[in-house]
Amino acid sequence: MSQIDRDFQRVLEEIDGSVDFEPEYYNEAYLSRRISARMRRRDVDTHADYLDVLIDSPEERAALLDSLTINVTNFFRNPKMWEALRPVLQELSASNRRVRIWSAPCADGREPYSLAMLALDDPSIDASRIEILGTDISEDALAHAREGVYETTRTTDIEAELGLLDDPLKYVEKTETRFRVTPAVQSLVTFERHDLIADAQKSGFDLALCRNLLIYIDSAFKLPVFETVAESLVDGGHLVVGMTETIPAGCRDGFEPVNKRCRIYKRVR
Repeated sequence: MSQIDRDFQRVLEEIDGSVDFEPEYYNEAYLSRRISARMRRRDVDTHADYLDVLIDSPEERAALLDSLTINVTNFFRNPKMWEALRPVLQELSASNRRVRIWSAPCADGREPYSLAMLALDDPSIDASRIEILGTDISEDALAHAREGVYETTRTTDIEAELGLLDDPLKYVEKTETRFRVTPAVQSLVTFERHDLIADAQKSGFDLALCRNLLIYIDSAFKLPVFETVAESLVDGGHLVVGMTETIPAGCRDGFEPVNKRCRIYKRVR
């Protein structure tokens, strides 16, 4: 092992010991990209020098944790998937009971809020039956999600993200470049911290969305992470994974495609 590799491993060991994050579950290429990005932000050239920064700075440890947790999202990401999900929500809400939905990881809340907005916007979906849980490992992301305020920037156009809705301004209050999710939307969603790797599975969900996480997980741990989500579903419950993801081979017999192109599946025994 080269000195560079040894220094990189020392950074990973420091993360494992001082940050609420378990790097061994993630593939090394992903970890390297995120750590290198933080090194550039701190104007540090070597892993050895970055390790010194990490040891001395609680602020940098917090910033690195935020970088390592999967927090890339937007409202109605992959619109084709959301259109394909619409009839699933219509069917679920037509049943005479509560419909429980889990968004994990939920990042800054835009995915669970998208679910709530779609339910409120579509007259064929009974939003009064919908309850949505968003979970994430990052307390900062959850705080942002609970606040429900989003900003249009040079790279993020919130109004464009909401274009799938008939009347987006029914669901957000707009002030210049800021958009605040309305109380009606927020009332359908709750947030809590949950680690898909370390924490126990949940139960009783009719629909779970776990999109664009498995692509970052080391291959040895994809199956247990997936099972944590899959086992949370009721019989006949629906699952959505990312557009570039697949169900692990060991679990495929337990799911049948509802819309394979959009990665929507139904749990079967």
